[in-house]
Order: sequence, then structure tokens, then C-alpha cells
Amino acid sequence: MQLHISPSLRHVTVLPTKGVKEFIKVNVASRRVSYRMLFYFLLFFTFLLRFVFVLTTVDGIDGETKCSTLGCLGKKIGPRFLGRRIESKVPEVIYKVLEEPMSKDELKGRTDIPQSLEEFMAEVKDGRLDAKAFALRLREMVTLLEQRTRTAKIQEYLYRHVASSSIPKQLHCLALKLANEHSMNAAARLQLPSPELVPALVDNSYFHFVLASDNVLAAAVVAKSLVENALRPEKFVLHIITDKKTYSPMQAWFSLHSLSPAIIEVKALHHFDWFSKGKVPVLEAMEKDQRVRAQFRGGSSAIVANNGEQPYVIAAKLQALSPKYNSLMNHIRIHLPELFPSLNKVVFLDDDIVVQTDLSPLWDIEMNKKVNGAVETCRGEDKFVMSKRFKSYLNFSHPLIKKNFNPNECAWAYGMNIFDLEAWRKTNISLTYHYWLKKNLKSDLSLWQLGTLPPGLIAFHGHVHVIDPFWHMLGLGYQDNTSFADTESAGVIHFNGRAKPWLDIAFPKLRPLWAKYVDFSDKFIKSCHIRAS
Repeated sequence: MQLHISPSLRHVTVLPTKGVKEFIKVNVASRRVSYRMLFYFLLFFTFLLRFVFVLTTVDGIDGETKCSTLGCLGKKIGPRFLGRRIESKVPEVIYKVLEEPMSKDELKGRTDIPQSLEEFMAEVKDGRLDAKAFALRLREMVTLLEQRTRTAKIQEYLYRHVASSSIPKQLHCLALKLANEHSMNAAARLQLPSPELVPALVDNSYFHFVLASDNVLAAAVVAKSLVENALRPEKFVLHIITDKKTYSPMQAWFSLHSLSPAIIEVKALHHFDWFSKGKVPVLEAMEKDQRVRAQFRGGSSAIVANNGEQPYVIAAKLQALSPKYNSLMNHIRIHLPELFPSLNKVVFLDDDIVVQTDLSPLWDIEMNKKVNGAVETCRGEDKFVMSKRFKSYLNFSHPLIKKNFNPNECAWAYGMNIFDLEAWRKTNISLTYHYWLKKNLKSDLSLWQLGTLPPGLIAFHGHVHVIDPFWHMLGLGYQDNTSFADTESAGVIHFNGRAKPWLDIAFPKLRPLWAKYVDFSDKFIKSCHIRAS
């Protein structure tokens, strides 16, 4: 049997023949595929027609010109269907006008420039401006607003600099009252610690913490939070180092506010034999640093008057003028091996931190022969705080820095650090620190600008053991969008930045984390009008 189908598909003929089964099997399969292909083609064509119809209908609704030719239809469908970019309909003259630079003097004294978007839109509607006039007015308005925004930001940075650099009168009052108490009250001049506890100061079976500060209230909060959260406070020894002028108020506070059973030592720098003998490199470097800064910085007025720099650059330069960067308390940690020759390991605490957990497990961390246990600051959910690398602190446009370091290497933080003093004494970390300080001074502070962390990054390079971020949460002093729940769950929180918790510019929602360790009913605190908010 044979099956014949005419080309027009109108006639089908069936004829008998030999090998019926085999013939039918082959030919029927072939024809069946042909019908299926024809069906799919018709289905696709129908879908395509509907797609074209929808597109042209939408264009008609949008008010566009109707297409009467295939070429016009292709221009409409082509960019959408084939993914090509549609050309911009913004007149070229607008780009040219907006790209032309405008000096500050061009707008000086002008009163006809729109002050807001509403004024600008009203002028556009009333004046029926052409494209060029529209662009000119837009450029004038945006440039004026940019200038005002820049001025406002710089003023904000200047005011914050003044607020953070000045000593609040309440803290000055507290120091004066405690100094007076020290001179008049024998109970405020107790030996710290008491004679029977002195051997614990060099006993490595205790947990030794070091705090360097000239701020009595800040030191009091650190000490109280450390001891109150300790599981075995009787094994905690806190060595408080201060300067000569703050020694009497500091001794008076801790004599009158016992943290027993913890052991507290208060010592001024001039009490250390090592510090009083010969020349101390850090003091020489600080003296030179102050002279160079006075010569090249020009003070805050000169920094603010520079119209060619971005506000964030001006903010960084103002921060470099902060007294804390010239404070001996900020540099003293580099001499810990000399200050505590009998100790094997210490935890160094900044005075703007609050301890929220027991810190004795820090002694169980295996340092792997490294010197400095620190939290890295290049990884974390908070991209603003935890995004710091070497290039954030060092000037990699200087050939000396570029040659020796990797700009993308992860930075770490001061504030809560474990220092293995035994391992430290086997290195040249302190010498490296002072070597690079001298290099920076010789280069007119062109290697870095801010504080002790940049030379610390260099000196401890290759000697850092990364610890869990739980032990040190940063950023509470320069941003207020920190999650309160995250701060409560951290082991140590750090108010690094200008918004210190004892200042009026502190962030209101974060200050209670610090203030809860201040006894506002204390007679010294009350008499100096130090309040919770």
C-alpha cells in the first residue's frame, strides 16, 4: 500500500504494494514530522503577530507617531526586541551647557538664582525657557546649592573638631575637685595597691590589663565595666598609667572608689625608672611632630579656608589636629615591654571603650608566636566601619610606602589588644616604629597624617594574630546607625571617633551603654553637674 499527498494538501491517495509494513513505517513517520513542524511554525507566527500588535498598540497609547511602513515598525521594535540601546532624546545643547565649568565668583552677589526646586519649576513654567536657557538656570541653581552644602559641611566638621578637642568644663571641674581632695584628705592618697597586694603586680598568674589615660571619668568607666563583668575579679590587675598633672585626681578617685577584690595600680609616667632615664624616643618624636605640624598645618583656619579640597579631606586634616594625636598617652603602648619587664602578656585598653563581658578567656587564645592580638577592620557587615585597609591610613602615592607595603592589606584596630610581651621582646617592633616616625617627620608628614595607628600598622606588620570580632566592636564614636542589639552582644564596644560618650556631641541612643557605669549620685559627679544625658 502506498500513500500519496498532493502538494496542495487537497488529495490523499492510498495504493497497495509489497512490503506494506516497512513502507508505512518509514513514510508515515516522515510525514508525521512534517505536519508537526508546520503546526509549530504557524503557532510561532501567530505569537509573533500578537507581540507586534501589542507593541504598536502601546506606542499608540503613549502618543507616539503611528507606523505605516515596515522600516518604521523595525525602528520601534528593534531596540526592544534585539536589546539595542535607545538613543537619548535630551538635546545636545543641555549637555554642553552643563559640562561648562562655573567659577564661584560668577554667582557672587546674584539674587535672581532659584533657591529651591519649586522656585525653579515655577520659573520654567512661567518663562517657557528653551533648552539652552533651561540648562543655564539649572546649572546656576545646582552650583549655588553645592557651594552652600560644602560650606555647611565644613562648618559642621569645624564645630565637631572644636567640640571634640576641648575639655568639657564638667571634666575639668572633676579633675580640680579630686586634686583638691587629694591634697586635703588622707583617704584620697592611699597607696594603690595596698602593700600586701604589690607582689601581684608582677605575678603572671594574674590577668593583667593596662589603661593609659589622662581622663579620670573615662578611666573610671573602663575600670568599673572591666571588674563588674569579670567572673574572677580577684585575679584581675589593672595598671592605670597617667601623666603628672592627672596623677593626683586619678589616685584620689580610685582611692575613694574601691573596686575590690580587683587590684588597681595608679602610676604616673615619671614614676617609671625606664622613663626617667636618658632620652625616650617617643618623647623626641612627639616634640618634632608638634613642631612640624605647627609649621605645615597652618591651624584649623588655614585648613577650612582651602577652597580646592573636598569636605572629607578637610575633615581628615582637622582630625589630625586633635590633641589626642599628640598625647603621650596615645603613644605609650609602643613601650609596654620596657614599662612592664616582668610581665609576659597584657591586654591594653583605650579609655573610650566599655567592657561588657569577662575578658579572662583572652588569655586562652593561642597567639601562634605573634605579638599583637587584634580585630581586623576590613571584613564585616558594617561596610562603613569594617572597610579599612592599609590604603585607608598610609599614603601610597609616596614611593617609600608604595615600595614596602600592599595597599589592599587588611588593617586592624587599636582599642582592645592582646600583647604577648615575651614574643615582643624577641622582635625589633619598637625600633621599627620609631624608624618610621622619623621617616614621616623628614617627609613633612607625607607618609601618613593621623595618630599612632599608621606607624603601628607598619611596626606590627607580620606580627598580628587576628581575633574574633566579638571581642572588639568599633565605630560607636563616628556613626549613629549602629544596631543597639549588636552593641549589647559585643564583648567590648569602642567609641572611637569624635562623638565620645562624655561629650555633648555623643550619639544619644549609644551613650547609655557607657553612662550605666557612671554613678550620677556620687558627690563629685553631682557637684560638677555631670548628667546622664
